[in-house]
Amino acid sequence: MKIYRYAGRCNASGLKIKRIREKREITQEQLAAKMQIEGIPLNQKAISRIEAGSRVVADYELMIFAKVLGVPVADLLKE
Repeated sequence: MKIYRYAGRCNASGLKIKRIREKREITQEQLAAKMQIEGIPLNQKAISRIEAGSRVVADYELMIFAKVLGVPVADLLKE
């Protein structure tokens, strides 16, 4: 599978996830744990790669990120 990049990133949501996570004062480890509780097996390293833009975020993961962070999915995609 070819992974396309937009503005040098593999996802459009990583920076927003990071900003919201930091605003909520949640560590990457805590966010990973919340995702795992929801059935998404991510660890701290995966969260770091998502935020850095070096990992693709699946649509189902994006829905759970929105749920865990308490925001609409659309907020994770706004520039």
